[in-house]
Amino acid sequence: MLDFTLTPEQMALQQKTRDFALKEVLPVAWHYDAKDEIPVFVLRKAFDAGLMNSDIPKEFGGKGYGLLESAIMTEEIAAACPGLATSIFDNSLGMEPLHLTGNADLKKKYFSDIANNFKLICFATSEPLMGSDVSGIRCHAEQKDGDYILNGTKFWITNGGVADYISVFATADPDKAHEGICAFLVERNWPGVTAGRPIPKMGQRCSNTVGIHFDNVRVPPENVLAPPGKGFVLAMQTFARTRPIIGAFATGAARSAMEYAIDYAKKRRAFGSKIANFQAIQFKIAEMYQKVETSRLLTWKSAWEADQGIDPTINASITKFYATEAAQEVVNEALQIFAGYGYTEFFPIEKLLRDMRLFRIYEGTSEIQRIIVSGYALNGYRPVMPPLEELPLLKNMPIESEDDWKRTDQKAWRCRICGYTHYEDEPPQNCPYCFFPKSAFNQVWPPEKSSEQTDGKPD
Repeated sequence: MLDFTLTPEQMALQQKTRDFALKEVLPVAWHYDAKDEIPVFVLRKAFDAGLMNSDIPKEFGGKGYGLLESAIMTEEIAAACPGLATSIFDNSLGMEPLHLTGNADLKKKYFSDIANNFKLICFATSEPLMGSDVSGIRCHAEQKDGDYILNGTKFWITNGGVADYISVFATADPDKAHEGICAFLVERNWPGVTAGRPIPKMGQRCSNTVGIHFDNVRVPPENVLAPPGKGFVLAMQTFARTRPIIGAFATGAARSAMEYAIDYAKKRRAFGSKIANFQAIQFKIAEMYQKVETSRLLTWKSAWEADQGIDPTINASITKFYATEAAQEVVNEALQIFAGYGYTEFFPIEKLLRDMRLFRIYEGTSEIQRIIVSGYALNGYRPVMPPLEELPLLKNMPIESEDDWKRTDQKAWRCRICGYTHYEDEPPQNCPYCFFPKSAFNQVWPPEKSSEQTDGKPD
């Protein structure tokens, strides 16, 4: 039975996060966006309020929340500032490989530390010349004297300049592509680890983004998240569980843009009336609302699947590319409603537009998500409808009554090439439309014969 009602606990969590977003995040967002600086103290407040690391298992001192709870919280923070939401919830991305690894000692050590202390952990797959193509990693891990020696550079690393720990994906052999990928948990204060300057960005300026360089960084075997050959799968499993949350980021940003646009439309007057009375504006708002609601439903569905132990890969990809592209449309239409004022820094829309544009790029571009979904639709999806060559498309059956449908002596043959249906005991020697021979016809009626095919194949 379907039930879209949040539990009382989830509703209380939603309200708590909403209050935090309005009180602690919203007032500082534009100040630190202008400074292009991450307000780490806000992240600490989120930690103190219990709004970070909520997915750490209870056995390690965490709350043990699922992805659905994370999606609920993420939407509320992102509604106030998508950039700060990215940094606040980046710990969940950084910790996801720790959730999935089989290294029990590593889980105990770092989960316990992060749950009880204000520690930040980031996620490092991308490189200066590699983004969505995880198999193209060049950061090298060489096994030496029982340890791994890391050399290379990671790029686009959220919170990389302020994090204490890093989930790093590297390769033991670049020539092996995905078969060479491995992963490690690295401490940023280890010798040889250097964080670069914050990367100047169009949006998400309240979120720290840097490159991280590894120069002969020695990683002990106890810090291996995945040995060579297992890292690629770990990365894909991580993305399958974190992409629903990108949908929550997008939903939050779109929701705010819609709310601001509604408020403006109710107050702005033109041609002697509030612009909310104009049908053109009403239609825009209707489509904005529809996209926000649809994005949230897709986000919750994919998060729920992950929480139930169902592989969320396909619905996570659908969520990510639908919600992020819908958010761009919503924010863009909100700016259109604000018109010239929306283009200024005096109103919130231009920041939302800058912030949300990243959602279509990180954790796998929209194009990558389409490849994943189309691959499933073409190769994994099991259709309900029969193949076209077996389709009983019976337009000219000699049927006079309901009883005629029970006759077993009436046969119908469908040409697999052009779709022509022939009503005789035998198929024609040649199709009268496409001229393919008798062997091109499948019997599609009576139903019990519909799976049979005449001998041979079309010439």
